[in-house]
Amino acid sequence: MLKIGGNQKLIVGYDLGWDYAQISYCNAAGSPVETVSSVAGSESFSIPTALCKREGVNQWFYGKEALQYAEKSGGILVENLLQLALDGEAIQIEGTEYDPVALLTLFFKRSLGMLSSAAGTEKIEALMITCDRMDPQVTEVLDKVSANLRLKAERISYQSHQESYYDYLIHQQGELWKEPSILFHYQGNRMICYRMECNRKTKPVVTFIHREEEEFPSRESLAAKEAAGNQMLDRAFLELVKEKVGNGRIASVYLIGDDFSEDWLKESLRFLCDRRRIFLGNNLFCKGACHGMLERFKPSEAASSYVFLGEDKLKSNIGMNVRRQGENTYLALLDAGTDWKKAVATQEFYLREDRVVELVATSLVGGGKFSIPLELEGLPGDVSRVRMTLSMKAENVLHASFWDLGFGEFRPAENRSWEKDVSLS
Repeated sequence: MLKIGGNQKLIVGYDLGWDYAQISYCNAAGSPVETVSSVAGSESFSIPTALCKREGVNQWFYGKEALQYAEKSGGILVENLLQLALDGEAIQIEGTEYDPVALLTLFFKRSLGMLSSAAGTEKIEALMITCDRMDPQVTEVLDKVSANLRLKAERISYQSHQESYYDYLIHQQGELWKEPSILFHYQGNRMICYRMECNRKTKPVVTFIHREEEEFPSRESLAAKEAAGNQMLDRAFLELVKEKVGNGRIASVYLIGDDFSEDWLKESLRFLCDRRRIFLGNNLFCKGACHGMLERFKPSEAASSYVFLGEDKLKSNIGMNVRRQGENTYLALLDAGTDWKKAVATQEFYLREDRVVELVATSLVGGGKFSIPLELEGLPGDVSRVRMTLSMKAENVLHASFWDLGFGEFRPAENRSWEKDVSLS
């Protein structure tokens, strides 16, 4: 395990799953990314998202220790902490109500304590949390957890597994992702398939990840059938792989999840290995989260040449043509690739007689460039100073707000405002 000494700070990637969590880290200078193991010298990366309370005592165990204590000593086991926090209902334990977000925070604190062998949580400079999905409900829970953690971290950010997959891949050899790459994530009774592709006709190169989820037999349900169960899993996965991979050009395939095993991957693995690079593991997302946060401190060449357009990303550049110091120039306002929910820009400018603000949208997903004329009806005077704020109301809906600021001593502001919604699709 990498040792961090002196005043070096940690960049941490934290994969918060429904059933388990994983933690990767590097130093802020960009040392190799390592993943925390619960067993020294092994690749035991998964930390069950579980707590167990000792009966009659305010003592809590977490992760594997929680499962072991519950089995041997009969403590009160609380599993699926993320889902409980999303549900929001208080949890009754020995006559006391517990806030599920507080329990999830406790799990975070205890699991982050595993970094003590590297540097300790007080050395965390930035933390990236990645989850299967990153919708407003998940973000709200993570905001509460982050506030409760009280880490001395400059930055705490979140991103989906899709973006963590992207951040991981662009830090690998180019031959692994210059052609499409596919990731299969095996979780319980479902298989999630991610396919990453690049559109090299644009600058920067636009990268997409398509996500699909399928029902799939769980290993647990077939465990009693032993060899026959393994063959059933292998055949089911081979059928799924042929559907998703087919005979197209695929540079690499990643098989993520503890239930993937060479014990049953026979025919499906032989099919996958034909002209493709195959990787079997389970800590890709937390490593990708770590790379993603490190990019915010020290952008790489790959990051400047590529832009990731996931489900939560703005798909168009938004700007306007303005005249500045006697010359016509383009003013960038909102950038494609940013989280559309956080995309905000405010600008003040002078508007002449036509009363029309003309924005320019450039789609990176094949829509080309088009103008967006927005008329400020009833704006008085020949010249006015206007404040404009742009934000996104939905993934493809631009919201523009305007305020009349008047024109100095010539015309006072009349307290007028305008609200405009524009579809970008």
